[in-house]
Amino acid sequence: MASLFSRIVAGEIPCHRVAESEDFLAFLDINPRAQGHTLVIPKQEVDYIFELDEPTYARLWAFARRVAVAVEQVVPCERIGIAVIGLEVRHTHIHLIPINKVGDINFERPPLQLEAEVLANLAAQIADVFA
Repeated sequence: MASLFSRIVAGEIPCHRVAESEDFLAFLDINPRAQGHTLVIPKQEVDYIFELDEPTYARLWAFARRVAVAVEQVVPCERIGIAVIGLEVRHTHIHLIPINKVGDINFERPPLQLEAEVLANLAAQIADVFA
């Protein structure tokens, strides 16, 4: 069965896209830890990040870096924190989270509740900067 993220890539499930290439997709997390919390994924479904072939792994991080720069230009923050956990969805993904202190990246605290319109506007702003 296809992962949730593969279904997003296929267009079966909507998302707030911020960046896309032939091989990668970045979209806002619908359960964000901070405004601008973005997920970066390879379009190819691979469960564990260290199972990616080396060229794809390197290109994924290069793509994530470009996305992080765009997020940081739109969302005021000290920096973009990075997390790779990989247990909640069995499809490689990198969390890019705008942070001002270490606790901002805590996945044990409740996520923010942001309206769809707020997410859509934020995604459009990041996408404009990324382009």
